Amino acid sequence: MTYDDNNIFAKILRGEIPCDKVYEDDHVLAFRDIQPQTKVHVLVIPKGAYVSFADFSAQASEAEITGFFRAAGKIAKDLGIEGDGYRVLANTGVHGHQEVPHFHLHLFGGQPLGRMIKPPQG
Repeated sequence: MTYDDNNIFAKILRGEIPCDKVYEDDHVLAFRDIQPQTKVHVLVIPKGAYVSFADFSAQASEAEITGFFRAAGKIAKDLGIEGDGYRVLANTGVHGHQEVPHFHLHLFGGQPLGRMIKPPQG
């Protein structure tokens, strides 16, 4: 899959679409999801043009990778969800239900989250 410069996250990074920013540095932008699934639902995106987790992990620089994951941990702490726990989710591809072709993490928290995946039947 090739990167689409017109995806919504690329437009947010360029300032063409506003966001409710919670964090930004040289490598990362984090903002509140416009359709939150939990009390705290933040999207953490790299500023580079990466389609998926595989693309990011293979192509990003060490500084981008380190900065991205350190930022995600800092954001969770800053949002006050670290103590009670939270979930980090990256959807990838069709089976993973990735809706935006720009690698991103979801941080979910602020409430009990329950099971994420049900065991297979059969």
